[in-house]
Amino acid sequence: MTTQDGDGIIRDPEAFGVWLGRQLRRKGMSQSDLAAALDVTRAAVSAWITGRATPRIDKIQAIEEILDLAAGASATRDETPESSGYVGWHHRLAHSDGGRELGNAAAFAFDSSLAITAREATQNSLDERWDRTRPVRMRFTLHEITGERLRRLQEAIHWDDLAPHIEAAGDPKQKVGRMLADGLRELRETGKLLLLRIDDYNANGLTGPDYADGRFAAVVRRQLDSHKMGTAGGSFGLGKATIWGASRFGLVIMNSTLSEPYEDLRERRMIGRIDLPWHELNGVEYAGPAWLGSRDPMREAARSWWAGERTVEELYLTRGSADPGTSFLIVGAHDPSGEATTLEEMHAVLVRGLASDFWASMVAGRGHAPMLEASVEALSDGQVVVAEERVDPYRHEPARARAVRAFFDRTTVSQLSKSDDVVELSVPLTVPPRKTEVSGRSVEHRAVLLVTPATEGDQKLNRLVGMRGTRMTVLDRPVTGVPLGATQFQAVLLAGIATGAELPSDEMAEAFLRAAEPPEHNDWKPTEDLTSTYARGATTRLREFRKTVFSMVRAAVKPTEPVGQEGGPPLLRELTNLDPPPPPRTRGYPTVKSATGEVDDAGAWRIRVEIKLPEREDPWVLRPLLRFSTRSGPKPEARWAELVAESNCEVSGDVLVCGARERSAVFAGVSDVASHPVAGRLAIAEVDLVQAKDGRQ
Repeated sequence: MTTQDGDGIIRDPEAFGVWLGRQLRRKGMSQSDLAAALDVTRAAVSAWITGRATPRIDKIQAIEEILDLAAGASATRDETPESSGYVGWHHRLAHSDGGRELGNAAAFAFDSSLAITAREATQNSLDERWDRTRPVRMRFTLHEITGERLRRLQEAIHWDDLAPHIEAAGDPKQKVGRMLADGLRELRETGKLLLLRIDDYNANGLTGPDYADGRFAAVVRRQLDSHKMGTAGGSFGLGKATIWGASRFGLVIMNSTLSEPYEDLRERRMIGRIDLPWHELNGVEYAGPAWLGSRDPMREAARSWWAGERTVEELYLTRGSADPGTSFLIVGAHDPSGEATTLEEMHAVLVRGLASDFWASMVAGRGHAPMLEASVEALSDGQVVVAEERVDPYRHEPARARAVRAFFDRTTVSQLSKSDDVVELSVPLTVPPRKTEVSGRSVEHRAVLLVTPATEGDQKLNRLVGMRGTRMTVLDRPVTGVPLGATQFQAVLLAGIATGAELPSDEMAEAFLRAAEPPEHNDWKPTEDLTSTYARGATTRLREFRKTVFSMVRAAVKPTEPVGQEGGPPLLRELTNLDPPPPPRTRGYPTVKSATGEVDDAGAWRIRVEIKLPEREDPWVLRPLLRFSTRSGPKPEARWAELVAESNCEVSGDVLVCGARERSAVFAGVSDVASHPVAGRLAIAEVDLVQAKDGRQ
């Protein structure tokens, strides 16, 4: 297409110089680099790019070859060819110092499952919301393919080049290797491959350069890089590992529509990544990770490419609209927990998980759009197995959804009197200053507590759920000590920016509670991030906040006393008191107050543990157990190679004898590497205490 300017001169809006400049940026080449490769001056290249001159035909052909473009691409202004030998797998070579990674350590931070994959992917997408006036749209599609469909997909992802690496990495002596071998065996025996596609719309997309800081590099290139600031709730650092963990092969292909252009383009930015462990193939050692992309001779790497519609269709990654966002294709999808094995079961797990974690994000006030919409569909060779189902918060969480809706619509009340009433209470949270704030002061945040009667059919009654930020469920706990005769209820706690008050204290509370969340985003508790970031007393402030919340819930549901009852005889008042009796005092049991440690050069865990001891006249005789918290399944136990007493205790074999009337004790231990169920760096170490059976208790 051409246009005519004011001087009557015909100009091509995509002139050769504009196109050439974009191709140089795509390749990461400078004008000087191209000049050297062509044996011309930099001034000549500059003249081509600015449109002051045009290269000879032989130079144009050389440019196409240097830039890995098809013959004639300079005339048609085409981008990198879709799959004509320029896109392929680049495998990272092994470390020269002999170091080996036998799996992605980040993946072991979660008890992985399809529901957790959906939670982490959705949380990341909510954090990347683009237009704040419209919801993020999440779409989960399960698709089992066979026959010709399977063959075409394998050709599109260069499976014949990839399969030997997967087979070489399938070491039966390693957990990840066993999973890879099992995935290959099942594919060959059944001729079926399950795909799970996760689309988000109205999100930022994988913006930024291929290698430098940006969303693209954080997701595709790096480990433990969230590229998030401020109050973002999820974690590309750990959360993204669950996406790759949902593939039997650790294989994910991505197609992104960008909210801001890169290389002057926005649509169909493609890249693939597979996370394999260290392996050896044909005498060459490989680190494990590999990328599907356009060859980058400047870095000996694969970079993203701009695909055509045909390639996107072959990869089952055609997006449904031009809205920015990213589509992740999980190849060889499965439920790592083993809970769901059929399409119908997986569909149900995804719907339940999304409803449980994000029901509040799907609720909006009158006249407003929700923050999130989500749906799940299941197909088999293009045929619908389970129709697309939009997750409905009012169906899955009717009482809680009613409470949040009443808060948005300002229809809450001060006291429960009807079955659909919602009580709104204000809960103080004292946010201490950060350690870096020399003269910082504590700030009070007002969280919102909503209490409403439970509805018929609620499976779990008298519970409190807490959330912040994008209103993903973080805290989900039963409320104990409820007064006798109290109405069965559901309680919702909105904290941080989830309150919608838009006060400076909200942002501060959001950051404080984020620091108190473990990687699983399932609690607010003392964490290393919390204690290292905030001034002394942070754990106390958090404990006070939780205690106040539960006390206010109990007070909100306490039955009101009949008028005139306070004037009755003392004995009658005592007999008709509906308050529960105080819980009996118990002597308690020793608990781990804190545990710090690291993996040494020999692969052993070196751990220092502080024990909190209930006071008593006799010594406590305990056996510390070392367990490995892995991605799924039970927590296997490892042995101690050494135990050393530091204070208020003695070591006898594998037993600790803590002094009588002591309130704390400290010991250190070193794990026995030979007893590790997996390499120490691939798991989280946990220490439990059990009573030693030696008759001294």
